[in-house]
Amino acid sequence: MGGSSEESFVKMPTIKFTKLFINGEFVDSISGKTFETIDPRTGEVIIRVAEGDKEDVDLAVKAARTAFDHGRWPRMPGSDRGTILMKFADLIDEHTEELAKLDTVDAGKLFSFGKAVDIPQVANSLRYFAGAADKIHGEVLKMSSELQAYTLLEPIGVVGHIIPWNFPSTLLFAKAAPSLAAGCTMVVKPAEQSPLSALYYAHLAKLAGVPDGVFNVITGYGETAGAAITHHMDIDKVSFTGSTEVGREVMRAAAKSNLKAVSLELGGKSPLLIFDDADVDKAADLALLGILFNKGEICVASSRVFVQEGIYDEVEKKLKEKAKHWVVGDPFDPNVRQGPQVDKTQFEKILTYIEHGKREGATLLTGGKPVGKKGYYIEPTVFTDVKDDMLIAKDEIFGPVMSLMKFKTIEEAIQRANNTKYGLAAGIVTKNIDVANTVSRSIRAGTIWINCYFAFDNDCPFGGYKMSGFGKDFGLQGLHKYMHTKSVVTPLYNSPWL
Repeated sequence: MGGSSEESFVKMPTIKFTKLFINGEFVDSISGKTFETIDPRTGEVIIRVAEGDKEDVDLAVKAARTAFDHGRWPRMPGSDRGTILMKFADLIDEHTEELAKLDTVDAGKLFSFGKAVDIPQVANSLRYFAGAADKIHGEVLKMSSELQAYTLLEPIGVVGHIIPWNFPSTLLFAKAAPSLAAGCTMVVKPAEQSPLSALYYAHLAKLAGVPDGVFNVITGYGETAGAAITHHMDIDKVSFTGSTEVGREVMRAAAKSNLKAVSLELGGKSPLLIFDDADVDKAADLALLGILFNKGEICVASSRVFVQEGIYDEVEKKLKEKAKHWVVGDPFDPNVRQGPQVDKTQFEKILTYIEHGKREGATLLTGGKPVGKKGYYIEPTVFTDVKDDMLIAKDEIFGPVMSLMKFKTIEEAIQRANNTKYGLAAGIVTKNIDVANTVSRSIRAGTIWINCYFAFDNDCPFGGYKMSGFGKDFGLQGLHKYMHTKSVVTPLYNSPWL
């Protein structure tokens, strides 16, 4: 297990875009302010980026409003929008390596994974929804009276997309791809920790032929630029991914302003249930992947692992052994499996939770300490003897910290899995189809993975229950949440209306 390396495995990217992108142009913020974006591998400044504020959001919204109300994007045939989105996807493919480097240096993400998975997935999301752009149809309705009716699906309008820092590219296009296909215009606010790739995508959107004003990017802070988006009277919908606490503020702002539509993908404390018949080695691999992938900075992380008593000791032993061989270090190193946490704040928050776990009486099986002398690296951490009411078992830590717990019966596993305010995802490991069916129907969460984890797909809707939010990304539900349904009614020949 290594720390941040002095060796340079990949040449650092050249940062080309640091200004706001409004109405098809890169511009300075009105205030002239900039902010630092930090390399989590070292804690050092990468570059300064334009700091957008309310006045900049106003300009971006005005551009998006004009493009929606008077521009050609929502009015062009869906096939034409699809053609432009296909070109956008091709341009992303041409710049995969550069985009992956930006997310690595900005957010600490594994370069090899970004290059092989994250950025290609962005292009694939655009192609998926590009293919749907000319297949947006309403229904003909058989009315109960002498009336003829049909529905139209129309773009919802100007959308504010507020993007988190853990998947800067993937989650941007989980929102932007369907809303672009629907014919919406937008203002994107990337996280202040990871703004660089969003600005590069704005450049590529322009090259692809996305009309000016359709795709605007405002970099800046959540409490200023983000708040301006959620409060804005000319934005028709806000799509937010982030913490439950901020999600509440987004809803309040939407209610206080123009009662704009809101979709929220929020926190999680996802359970992974491993039953006695599971293959111990594979179960341990899934459990570690579920909490350590993307250094635990993923909303569906399987941070609560429940293991049936018959194989608990074996699983515990395997987890300890495998965690010690999990390589932590420079995310540009192809041998590394876990890079740094995104910033100092997140790094310190995770270490604070680890100390909470110790004080509350949980047993530290492995890990629990920082790695290296610079950067924000933390060892893979597994706690045993965890009780359901401990902070580490209740709160979303958003880091590489697993709570390992024992259960006896299926009924106990279901009850404890549901004993959380969250309901984003869950995993089940068993060879028994009856157990899999029973448990998957009983857990209150938006996605259930059986004998797999992180099995995302463009065809599969994703979103939460309870305090994990509402509204679905991906699939046709991900497209329809950016559309209004309009009903059109006319009388028939013998109708009393005539």
